[in-house]
Amino acid sequence: MEKQTQDTLESCTRSLIPIRDTLDILNGKWKLPIMFSLMFENLRFTEMQREIKGITPKMLAKELKDLETNHLIKKTHIGSREDIVQYAITPYGRTLKKIIVEIEMWGIKHRKKIMTKTREKTMAQV
Repeated sequence: MEKQTQDTLESCTRSLIPIRDTLDILNGKWKLPIMFSLMFENLRFTEMQREIKGITPKMLAKELKDLETNHLIKKTHIGSREDIVQYAITPYGRTLKKIIVEIEMWGIKHRKKIMTKTREKTMAQV
């Protein structure tokens, strides 16, 4: 029995390592919105900043660099000017599309559930 418990614990630990790795790469509140926005079109820095409400230029630059380091997006210089760049999701980054859509769907259901519970609680207090 103890051997089986040890095997289960080791198996669980082995499963948690890749989950932790994934969460480390996609951590924070900005990386998934950046990835989501790039799923539809390539964007320049200022376009992305306008699309992702609330992100500061400094934070956007940091998150883009992290995503580029992890090969999820690529930066391309446009024309002859070095200061104009465009960001695109890589084929490797596109492998996250199903995960991002599933997170979106779960978030929609969760928000609906919480809002329903909040309304029910409010109505019960009236």
